[in-house]
Amino acid sequence: MWYVLLMKHIIQVQVTKGNHYYVAEGMNLPIVTQAKTLDELVNNITEAVALALENENLADFDLAVPPSLLMSLELAAMAHT
Repeated sequence: MWYVLLMKHIIQVQVTKGNHYYVAEGMNLPIVTQAKTLDELVNNITEAVALALENENLADFDLAVPPSLLMSLELAAMAHT
């Protein structure tokens, strides 16, 4: 019998907007970072993921090689006029 090991190809990050900063929190990796702009946040989260996985076996995190980064932005509720 053959067993197939299914690994995730995507590292998920949830982005929220606070009063002054955007905050990114890893959904399947224990990482959090913040920045004033989305461009800066993308750089920060990319660096945080790289540092978190540095010298790690991706299989230990159930990740396939190479993983992708998926960032979701949570927008504030919009008022209807």
